[in-house]
Amino acid sequence: MNLASFFVDRNVSEGRGANPALITGDGETTYAELAELTNRIGTVLTELGVRSGQMVLLALSDGVEFVATWYAAQKIGAVTAEVYPFLQPKDYAYYLGYTEAKLVVADAVTLPALREAGATNLLVRGVPEEELRAGERPFETLVAQASPELEAVPRGPDDIVIWKFTTGSTGSPKACTHPISSPLKSFELYARGVLGLREDDRVLAVPKLFFGYARDLVALFPFGVGAAGIPFPERSTADLMFELIARHRPTVLVNVPTMMSAMVAHPDAAKQDLSSLRLCTSAGEALPSELHRKWDSTFGVEVVDGIGSSEAYHIYLSNRPGQARRGSLGQAVPGYQVRVIDELDQELPDGEIGTLEVTGPTIAREYRGDAEKSRRTFHGDTLRSGDLFSRDEAGFFTHHGRADDLLKVGGVFVAPGEIEDCLLGHAEVVDCAVVGHEKDGLVLSRAYVVVGAGATVTETELQDYAREHLAAHKYPREVCFVPELPRTANGKLDRRALRTRP
Repeated sequence: MNLASFFVDRNVSEGRGANPALITGDGETTYAELAELTNRIGTVLTELGVRSGQMVLLALSDGVEFVATWYAAQKIGAVTAEVYPFLQPKDYAYYLGYTEAKLVVADAVTLPALREAGATNLLVRGVPEEELRAGERPFETLVAQASPELEAVPRGPDDIVIWKFTTGSTGSPKACTHPISSPLKSFELYARGVLGLREDDRVLAVPKLFFGYARDLVALFPFGVGAAGIPFPERSTADLMFELIARHRPTVLVNVPTMMSAMVAHPDAAKQDLSSLRLCTSAGEALPSELHRKWDSTFGVEVVDGIGSSEAYHIYLSNRPGQARRGSLGQAVPGYQVRVIDELDQELPDGEIGTLEVTGPTIAREYRGDAEKSRRTFHGDTLRSGDLFSRDEAGFFTHHGRADDLLKVGGVFVAPGEIEDCLLGHAEVVDCAVVGHEKDGLVLSRAYVVVGAGATVTETELQDYAREHLAAHKYPREVCFVPELPRTANGKLDRRALRTRP
C-alpha cells in the first residue's frame, strides 16, 4: 500500500486526471499535474538521500507545494510530520531535536526561524538560490530538473508512515505514530461514512494544513472521492474566510469554534453569502451550544460537530448531516466503540459523567519517546482519553471538559465549559474561558471574557446573568475583560496560559 498511489495516482488511472485536485489563488491544479509534481519532488527527496522509513519534516506554508511534498515523501516510503509555519526558533529547535528529521522542507516564511533554530539539512522553496547557505538546497531548481516518473514504495499495514502531533496545550507536543491503515480507515469510516464526501465537493479549511484535522479534510479525504481541496498560505481571519468563500464557492467548510465565533461577531456577517456550503464541520474543541445557535441564526449553514484526536488519528464521535444536536458531539463514528467509564474502568449508566474510552481501527501505536504516557493511554486498539463525557439513551455524547480542567468550588466540582456556554448566551459576549484561580487558599472560578464592539456589559451584570441561568455555586467569582483569548497554533484554547496569569 502507498498513500500517494491511493489518493493521487488512482484518480489519474481512473480517468480523473483533468479534474481539479487543488484550487488556489493561482488557479486550479489537476490530479495529473499534482501527480507529476509529486513524482518530481519524490525524485529530489530520493536524490537528497531520504530512504524508506526516514523522517521528512514539512515546515511549509499551505499550498500546492505543501500537498505535493507531503505525498512525495509518502510515495518514496518516508514518514511525514508537519509543523506550523509561524513558530518561534525555540519551537522549531524542539521539533528538529524531537523528530531527528533526515530532511526539512522549508520556505521563505520558515527559513529565518529554522536557521536560528540550527537546522542544517533543508530543501528550500521561494528563496533565490544565491541567498541559500551551506546545507540548503533550491527547491524550484531541483524539482524542475527531476524526473516526472517515480515508482511508489509499498508500505506494509503495520509500517508507521505518519506522525501526528498533539496540540501541546497541556505540555510539550508529542507525536502519535500511525500506520498507513489509519488514514485509509478514517477516510472510509468518517469522510465517506459520516460526511458523505462526493466528487463535486470543494473543501475549504480554517486551520492550516499542519493540523491533521485540516490536512486530511483538504488534501486526503477529498482525493479519495476525486473532489478538490482549497489551500491558502495566509493566516486565517474572518475577513479572509468570507473572501475565500465568495471567490471559490466551497461546499464544505472545515471550521473550529474560535473562527465560528469570529465570523458570527463580524460586523458584516449578515451580508455574507454562504449559500454554496452544504455543511460546516466543527472540531478541535467542543462547540458551545450558544455559539452553535448564533451560527445557525446568522448563516443557516448546518454544522456537523464532532471530536477526534491525534491519538485516534481523526474524528471518532460525530453528529450526522441532517441529524445534528446542539450541545452534543453526536454518536460514535461507524467502526468505533465508545464507552464512558469510571475510575475502575467500568462502564457508567447513561447520563452519568465519566472518562471516555475509544476503541477502533485508527488508534495510534504510541507517543513517540514517552513510554510511560503511552502505557497509560494506549491499550492495543483502545484509547483511554482524558475527556469527560456523558451518554444519553439515544447514544449521543456530551462533552464536559477534560478531567484536569474541572474546578472544585465550595467542595463541589464545576465544569468550566458549562459556565462558558452560559456566558456565551449573553448578547454582548463573543468569546470566553473559565479557569480556576487560587485566592487565600481557595479555588475560585475566573471568567476571561471577550465582548463585541461597543459592548457596555459589566462584571456584575455578567455574574447576575450567570446566576439566573446556572446553579448558585457555578457563577464566575471574577470576570476579566480581555481583547482576545490565548490559543495554540491549532486554534484550541490555551488554558495553561490563562492559569499562569496573575
